Amino acid sequence: MTARIIDGKAIAADVRSEVGERVRALADGGVTPGLAAVLVGDDPASRIYVAAKQKACAEAGVASVRLDLGADVSQHALLGEIEGLNADASVHGILVQLPLPPQIDVLAIHEAMDPGKDVDGLTPVSVGRMVRGESGFRPCTPLGIIELLVRSNLTIEHAEVVVVGRGALVGTPLAIMLSQKGPNANATVTLCHTGTRDLGAHTRRAEVLVVAAGRPGTVTADMVTEGVVVVDVAVNRLEDGRLVGDVDFDGVSRVARAITPVPGGVGPMTVAMLLANTVTAAERSVAAPGSS
Repeated sequence: MTARIIDGKAIAADVRSEVGERVRALADGGVTPGLAAVLVGDDPASRIYVAAKQKACAEAGVASVRLDLGADVSQHALLGEIEGLNADASVHGILVQLPLPPQIDVLAIHEAMDPGKDVDGLTPVSVGRMVRGESGFRPCTPLGIIELLVRSNLTIEHAEVVVVGRGALVGTPLAIMLSQKGPNANATVTLCHTGTRDLGAHTRRAEVLVVAAGRPGTVTADMVTEGVVVVDVAVNRLEDGRLVGDVDFDGVSRVARAITPVPGGVGPMTVAMLLANTVTAAERSVAAPGSS
């Protein structure tokens, strides 16, 4: 068996095209969706990520502003900037790029953000709504993974799903979202992590396997069953400069039914869903002016 490649770039392009149509509809009513990105310090990877998000905004017709702050910024000063963005009616989404310097309490920053502008889905209110299955913004990467599966006509409902990695940005929220009762969910989910004994015993049960451990070679061909759908989330740079995921792509792709590549799989979907969430925030602001 040779796995079908799940083309994240193509699917993300479809999502971004749909976002563009929604942006044009808002423009007819005199509204331009706006995303504010807050970048603290000089982390090279963070700068690349924010630049990519700004480029995507420009291509979709979403206005973007970037707030660059020094690595020595105080928590009080950063909270003041967040307060200003909360009050700015032209800003519909707020993105605070992680990681933040050690003097900043990330939870305090997330607590200060208007949940109606939390297009990353990371504030305590957004997380609480997600856990309760209520309306609110979902984290972009888990949301993108679900879109990849749905738009690839790969079954989630009633499937045995195994998620490897319990991180707060991907693994844990994805496990919650997939296990909830509703469309594009209702799966039976096992969440594995560094404390899991005999990881292969779990991954071999998977009909859908999502790997977000951040360690190359976490899953090899002997750890999966023929016909599995594999979503490889992580991007790791090897010493020779190559980018790889957590899954042994060459080996696993000979066993799996479908698999995401690295790069070109989940990554493009994260940015696409950020745009979609921002436009949703703008649409909600039109539907209920002055509220979030």
